[in-house]
Amino acid sequence: MDLNFNIVLDNIPYLIKATLVTIRFTFLSFVFAIIIALIVGILRSYKIPKALNIVLSTYMEIFRGSPLLIQLFLIYYGLPSIGIAMKSDTAAIIGLALNSGAYMSEIVRSAILSVDKGQNEAAFSFGFTKIQTITYVIIPQAVKVAVPPLMNSFSGLLKDSSLISVISITELTRTGNLIYSKTYRPFEIYLTLGLFYFMMTYAVSLISKIIERRSRKWSA
Repeated sequence: MDLNFNIVLDNIPYLIKATLVTIRFTFLSFVFAIIIALIVGILRSYKIPKALNIVLSTYMEIFRGSPLLIQLFLIYYGLPSIGIAMKSDTAAIIGLALNSGAYMSEIVRSAILSVDKGQNEAAFSFGFTKIQTITYVIIPQAVKVAVPPLMNSFSGLLKDSSLISVISITELTRTGNLIYSKTYRPFEIYLTLGLFYFMMTYAVSLISKIIERRSRKWSA
């Protein structure tokens, strides 16, 4: 096999720049996904009006039951047909955030439900309101449970971000495709892309372990 990794070396500046774009989109999408997950997860953990529960359940079923790729196409290419147009950057962040938020909301909900119900009763006995109980008693305990799976979701989001290349965003995968179209060296290019994604997800894994260790110390 005639391998030529000089092609990769020649394009390292472009790959690094594209990696930073991938990290930026992943981080921004994760922040919005966390906000969505907290709102949906908290609401679905308590008794809410039936109409609101139907809306939230429908959102989750749609975004968990259809491919992210189709969702991105619908948001970027489909919505303009009904008068809702947006930039590709905005469409990418919205698509990734809504998709990840649907999955992460279940993590948040499960973490909240894992907190002993006696904590609510104790908080009420001290005069806490429902909102104060959720904010100061339930959420801090639920966070310790939710952090590991949420970090796994971040890793998944990082890999899923490769799909935003289909809406003309020049992140890591699209940059690799452009380099391949000029060099016709698929093995070297896509192996390098795989290594870049592995290094990023491995870094997230290490950060997750550090956070878990510290959370155990705080709870000790």
